Amino acid sequence: MQSSDDDLEFEFFEDEPATTEMQRGAPRVRLPRRGGRGPGARRPGPARPLTPILRLLAAIAVVIALLVVFGLLIQSCASTSKHDAYAGYMNDVAKIAHSSQDDGAAVANALTSGSKTASIAGSLRGIAAQEQQNVAQAQRLDPPGPLRPENQQLIEALQLRISGVDGLARTLEQVVPNKTSGEAALLTEQSDRLLASDVVWSDLFQAPSATEMAKQGVRGVAPPDSTFVQNRQLFSETSMSYLLQRLRGASTGGTVSGLHGTSIVGVKAEPGGQTLSTGTENTVTASTNLAFAVTIEDAGDSQEVNIKVTLTIQQSPAIVRTLKIPVINPKQQKTVTFTNLGQVKFAEKENLLVDVAPVPGEKYLANNKATYPVIFSLG
Repeated sequence: MQSSDDDLEFEFFEDEPATTEMQRGAPRVRLPRRGGRGPGARRPGPARPLTPILRLLAAIAVVIALLVVFGLLIQSCASTSKHDAYAGYMNDVAKIAHSSQDDGAAVANALTSGSKTASIAGSLRGIAAQEQQNVAQAQRLDPPGPLRPENQQLIEALQLRISGVDGLARTLEQVVPNKTSGEAALLTEQSDRLLASDVVWSDLFQAPSATEMAKQGVRGVAPPDSTFVQNRQLFSETSMSYLLQRLRGASTGGTVSGLHGTSIVGVKAEPGGQTLSTGTENTVTASTNLAFAVTIEDAGDSQEVNIKVTLTIQQSPAIVRTLKIPVINPKQQKTVTFTNLGQVKFAEKENLLVDVAPVPGEKYLANNKATYPVIFSLG
């Protein structure tokens, strides 16, 4: 065993091949330069195809298209939801509008058909209570945010109607028993609230609501109308004066005083305005929209209400139609038009009768009826 380090042998180096430097006799091999064009250089491979890039672009386009479609769907759903919200609100308002308009017709009927103050006042208070229910329903509505101010105006219109109707009842009870200065004007002041309610509904609810919905892009939804006063003349100071006169006559036991009565002014065939004669034969063209307009006049000195006018075409079977004139004042003329008469007989002489029912206290009845000989033609 040798102690010198030079004598150590490492077996794992013995099989190592000699390096090129150790092999002095071997020729040196020159490595080709990078990017060279020598005979031993590798030629560049073919260009990479564009297919992967096109696939990537197509995938991106599909993703963008899907995002656009989803965006449109979301927008469509939001638009549908908005439309449904406005439509649902206006449907609820329409129910209130129709109910309130019916109450307005009931007020007119109470003023024209009642003969005693207590009866009319009681009817008016019942109508005011019904309007209070309409107010409660309007206050429970949940309008879309932009229409909240308009909904408040709707409530204001209904409250004006309550105030006007209740005021008419209270004022009638006060002025009918005792004559006071300007009593008719006091009634008119109360009815002015009813007229104002129609203006508030139209100008502060209906029109602004339509404008706001157009601004919001809501189409096909219309704010409903609600007209409480259908006949403004009924609430005029002149008409109220005659109302007081009529009620005071009833308060004295129902004794009718003064001159009462109506008369037939004339009858016209429509369309065309052909004036019929009672003394000669009238040839009338029977079009599909044949109608007869009957004009009557209050020939007395008192207001008359609910005058029934009946028109009869004496053929077989007879055609009979009846209409009412709600109210008419002294020396005033009003016209009622009879339509939807059905099938008339052609080329045969018939009689057209007009009969105006007598009013309480009417004594002269000769001018309440008239007969017109007619022959209907096809034109």
